[in-house]
Amino acid sequence: MTDYLPDDAGSTVAMDIMQEEFEGSVPTNRIMIEDVTIQEALDFKNKLEKIDGVSNVTWLDDAIDLKSPLEMADQVVVETYYKDNKALFSFSIREGEEVVITDNIYELIGEDNAMSGESLNTATQQKMAGTESMYAAALLVPIIILILVLSTNSWIEPLFFLTAIGVSVLINMGTNIFLGEVSFVTQSVAPILQLAVSLDYAIFLLHSFADYRKKVEDPHHAMELAMKKSFSAITASASTTFFGFIALTFMNFEIGADLGINLVKGILLSFISVMIFLPALTLLFYKWIDKTKHKPLLPSIKNKGNAVVKMKIPSILLVLLVIVPAFLAQSQTNFIYGIGDQPENTRAGSDIVKIKEHFGESTPIVLLVPKGDVAKEEELVQDLEKIEHVSSVLAFVNTVSAAIPPEYLDSSITDQFYSENYARIILQTETKNEGEEAFHLIERVQDKAKSYYDQDVFMVGESVTLYDIKNIVQKDNQLVNLLTVLTVAFVLFVTFKSISIPFILLLTIQTAVWINLSVPYFTDSPLVYVGYLLISIIQLAATVDYAILLTDAYKEYRQEMPALAAIKRTLDEKIFAIGISASILSSVGFILWITSSNPIVTSIGLLLGRGALLAFIMVVFFLPACLLVFDKLITKTTWKANFFKEDR
Repeated sequence: MTDYLPDDAGSTVAMDIMQEEFEGSVPTNRIMIEDVTIQEALDFKNKLEKIDGVSNVTWLDDAIDLKSPLEMADQVVVETYYKDNKALFSFSIREGEEVVITDNIYELIGEDNAMSGESLNTATQQKMAGTESMYAAALLVPIIILILVLSTNSWIEPLFFLTAIGVSVLINMGTNIFLGEVSFVTQSVAPILQLAVSLDYAIFLLHSFADYRKKVEDPHHAMELAMKKSFSAITASASTTFFGFIALTFMNFEIGADLGINLVKGILLSFISVMIFLPALTLLFYKWIDKTKHKPLLPSIKNKGNAVVKMKIPSILLVLLVIVPAFLAQSQTNFIYGIGDQPENTRAGSDIVKIKEHFGESTPIVLLVPKGDVAKEEELVQDLEKIEHVSSVLAFVNTVSAAIPPEYLDSSITDQFYSENYARIILQTETKNEGEEAFHLIERVQDKAKSYYDQDVFMVGESVTLYDIKNIVQKDNQLVNLLTVLTVAFVLFVTFKSISIPFILLLTIQTAVWINLSVPYFTDSPLVYVGYLLISIIQLAATVDYAILLTDAYKEYRQEMPALAAIKRTLDEKIFAIGISASILSSVGFILWITSSNPIVTSIGLLLGRGALLAFIMVVFFLPACLLVFDKLITKTTWKANFFKEDR
């Protein structure tokens, strides 16, 4: 997550300075060893330090003099590191080799002891990103095939859909090599999301092809007509999604840009595949479609439109009732700005629980201040020790001695605390790595340090990084949402040549987004902010297609018949197609939710699954009601509407 902060973020600048000035990094990882004496703990510390890639191992001997009786020492400090014969060590791991190093540490500590920390989280996500994507795809593809088989009249046709989109997904994943690297969120989400979002394009084309096969004998001519007929619908659907995902690339927190670039590439490749590769593939093997035809597997429900239209007043009243509370609630949710907690059914998750049970929360913060004034540094350390939730402070002035000049000591002692330009002070805090309490503590430490050193103060640590992420993504949210709404509105305006229709369609889908994102508030469950930010874009960009499909058909029928008859016919013909698209996207979301151990991916999955269902409900019930109620307004604000006049 740290890698995706902008270069000018405070924690990024501080990390660069620390890496230039000091060896090693912040000790953001912890190990708890059960049933050990002081001497056994010191022996373990020595073994841990010998593992290649492990540095800055910190324990009780760094905080107090172990030659004196423990009873004489500050018990708060002692119990930070050693309690009930359990020893707690802090250490750092070399960046880029987290998987290998954490595996080596697990070999050392065995099954009975516990490890947690930022580097372990990174290693866990790296291990799971690829395997979980494959697992999700293995579950998802059969479900999509089942949905498509139920919705088509040919056993082989679903394979054509999946082949066309599958080829574009593989090409998209392959082209990531030109980007150098992609985030674990992108690796887990983008391929499956691309499949679900762009499958509609293939369905539009082949359904149109099937319709024209009934009207013309020559399959090639039928495909030409189908491509012309479906081109505008596919282009409109692809454009809204394309521009929605482009908005993600404007995020300062670059994990959004990383995912946005991948999805933009994916949509473009899917569009090309459907308009070029799929027609060629279909014309080569259309006889297979003919030979594998079967009767409809789902019963046809008559008068669907009539039943929905009867619900128009309750639909509008219900939406008016919930829209304001949903809008207010979705911004008041308790947010998580990191990756969230590891699931307790994993080794990493259960180890975190064990360590917290015995030693509570502990989040290290490294403070860098100008080197030189030892007296000022000593005063600052004393003040820092008095701050609430600071459990211990390690600095040269209180672990060695302010009275001993650093140049008189061996560099192995002083290098941990002093570089050429900076003094390093390590604080252990009792807060979680994020939250109101943790962020308030960061501000207090920063203010205290600046009161001594003006502006030349830098802070590093997981909680500091998350503090920066919070401030950056909240600004991103406003910009990205505005860009998404404006670009989607522009595409809708060009597609329908109307002022009112884009507003109605955006209101329909945006209401579904707000209801979806308000659920965590009403259920009092924290929501990963990256998931919140991404889904507010993805749900709008992906599900507005349903509204486009329904409105496009309604507009066409409205030129031939009155509004009520047009909406009934549209619903009779399009509910099934919209339901298929929504069920596929919803399945994708819920499978990501079920299969992923990554809290960000889990959050995106649950929101996407629920959001697709809510969008379906809004498009089927609320949108038709709005089209009927505002029919006269639509007529007046749509260029060359040519709607059927009911009074003639």
